[in-house]
Amino acid sequence: MNPALQGYLAAAAEQLDSTGDLATGADELAAVAATVDGSGALLLVMTDDTVTAATRRAVIEDVLDAKVGTLVRRLVGQAAQVTPAADFPAALHWLASHLQRWSAAGGYPAGEAEEPLGRMAARHRVGGYAAAVFASLPVADIETAEDELFRFTRVVEAHRQLRAALSDRELAIPARVGLVAQLLGTQGSETTQRLAAYAIRGGRARDIVSTLDFLIEEAARARGWRVARVQAAEAVDEGQQRELADVLGRLAGAPVELQITVDPQLLGGIVVEVGDLLIDGSARRRLDQLKERVLVSEASYRARDGREGT
Repeated sequence: MNPALQGYLAAAAEQLDSTGDLATGADELAAVAATVDGSGALLLVMTDDTVTAATRRAVIEDVLDAKVGTLVRRLVGQAAQVTPAADFPAALHWLASHLQRWSAAGGYPAGEAEEPLGRMAARHRVGGYAAAVFASLPVADIETAEDELFRFTRVVEAHRQLRAALSDRELAIPARVGLVAQLLGTQGSETTQRLAAYAIRGGRARDIVSTLDFLIEEAARARGWRVARVQAAEAVDEGQQRELADVLGRLAGAPVELQITVDPQLLGGIVVEVGDLLIDGSARRRLDQLKERVLVSEASYRARDGREGT
């Protein structure tokens, strides 16, 4: 099943379980699946791959308005958004069967690891989880979680032993999640706790820092911004920050929030990452390029000198 939908389901199931509505959600999803199967007109629209995913989502959410709970409605809408049209009915039955199984077992197994996936699939799964969490939050709460995640991620990145513990697949999931809770303590909001815990459960262990950074980007995207990770050789003053944010915003096509760390090893200049865009304007990079050119020139000279000497 689609990894993004797996993650979305995990977040929705957690929420339903916390409010005692897991069984109700399972029944509602089963009823939705039966309704789609039994309605020729609705089934035709929802399985038509010439209809855009956004349109199919709007159609099914409109049909379900006031008929099921908000979480179930969003979950069905997400299924329409991220799965191929032909797979939508099967996705509904898959969702319903999972909620029914967890309900019968007494609750959602929040302490268990998700099935292992490749790097990008695991990233999509974590993104689906984040999408479900952010869907029910006001912008201010998303911004708070983004700030808290950024500070937490930088701590993990800076401490090798902590990073090793969170990346240790031999260490049980509850122990690693407990370590996250201990580190965040009372300073971390419930949202931040949930997101960081799912980075452990749903992401790849070896990618913990990049997964947390991805969640930061998703939080910014959820409130209409992009994140620019900036490494600078020295402190960047407010005027320089405004100028840089303006330039990067034009490149990214959206407002950009700078997250700046100082790294004296760069010697000078900055390194900027916005999504897949990398701009390396550091003195270290320029020195490395110069060194490479010198080595290439020296090798060419030696080769030419060797030919002339024969």
